[in-house]
Amino acid sequence: MTSRLVPPAGPQRVLALAQLTNSIGDGAYYVTSALYFTHVVGLAPARVGLGLTVAWAIGSLAGVPLGRLADRRGPRGTAVLLALGTGAAVGSFLVVRGFVPFVLAACAYATAQSGLAAARQALLAGLVTAGERTGLLAHLQATLNAGLAVGAGLGGLALQAGTRGAYLGVFALDAVSFLVCAGVLSRLPGVAPVSVRRPDNSVARPDRLGVLRDRPYAVLALLNTVLLLRMPLLSLGLPLWIAERTTAPTWVVSALFVLNTGAVMLFQVHTARGVTGVASAARAVRRSGWAMLGACAVFALSSGASPWVAVGALVAGAVLQVVAEMGQSAGSWQLSFDLAPADRVGEYQGFFGTGVTVARTLGPLVLTSLLVGWGTPGWLLLGGVTVVASYAMGPATRRAAGRMVTEVSPPVLAR
Repeated sequence: MTSRLVPPAGPQRVLALAQLTNSIGDGAYYVTSALYFTHVVGLAPARVGLGLTVAWAIGSLAGVPLGRLADRRGPRGTAVLLALGTGAAVGSFLVVRGFVPFVLAACAYATAQSGLAAARQALLAGLVTAGERTGLLAHLQATLNAGLAVGAGLGGLALQAGTRGAYLGVFALDAVSFLVCAGVLSRLPGVAPVSVRRPDNSVARPDRLGVLRDRPYAVLALLNTVLLLRMPLLSLGLPLWIAERTTAPTWVVSALFVLNTGAVMLFQVHTARGVTGVASAARAVRRSGWAMLGACAVFALSSGASPWVAVGALVAGAVLQVVAEMGQSAGSWQLSFDLAPADRVGEYQGFFGTGVTVARTLGPLVLTSLLVGWGTPGWLLLGGVTVVASYAMGPATRRAAGRMVTEVSPPVLAR
């Protein structure tokens, strides 16, 4: 089991350690931030929601240029600087006391986070061979879940204490975790920056539109965003569904979260082993669509049933949902790297990663409207849309593969 959870020694293990350090801080932040901003900072919940929506919208736009910066200036140095910037942004939350400072700090946080994600992907691409990337990303996903679980436990202690000092301690922990992450990333080998050259060997100026001109890849990213709309399911959709539409006890919400987190920790690496190229990635995404449709149908059966029948349906649906999640994740990781030019991985990953931000922004509205508002038809519509998007990934993948530009030589390790 250890070999499944721990990546090989060397750069892969260092990348996993960096993931672990900041995910512990993030786990504590996620479970306490809403109450901190409302109870300690004194903001109205609606203003918190508005500020975070604005911040992540700006952050999603910043991901592409910051990813391009990582390609052109070197991903290790860029990742270290952005990790330090994220830590500073989290630290600034400790002193904000009004709406405008809160929005500015949130924008800095979201921008640094989006850029850091793109820079780390570019760093990974430069340090790990193409055949090892999806496997490593599976390890990193398992590590992320482990760190979030530990952090959530620490955040739970702060919630139990309920004091201003406890909340401040959580935010300080998250800030420090990114500083430690920066230190861990600085231990990695450097990856030489890349540059696009013309036929006469002169350096070409970057295209300002960049990845947006690559329509097949943009379509692929859009379809992946549709598949990611299920992201707030465990944190928002299912808790509201259980409370409003079923007779199941509320503790099931926590049990389903633990089930999902544990399954990803234990089985994500195994799931990713079957994804070795573009064709197998498209198949994995297609199968995940059917698994998600099955999950939606089973979740819908929990409405109107007796408490324990509802619990059984919810658990069965959660199992299918995590199977869909792991398959979709592994397939999308492979596609996002294999269909990006080797000299623009950071830029392309920054663009592909905006799907997560869009899903986090629109997902709550979509899920509450479909599930709580429509009930069973909403579940079936969500599952149906997922299947359609997962099947559309096939032709989108073939078109993107056919349109790929000639790649420059792969990045080499800097001496």
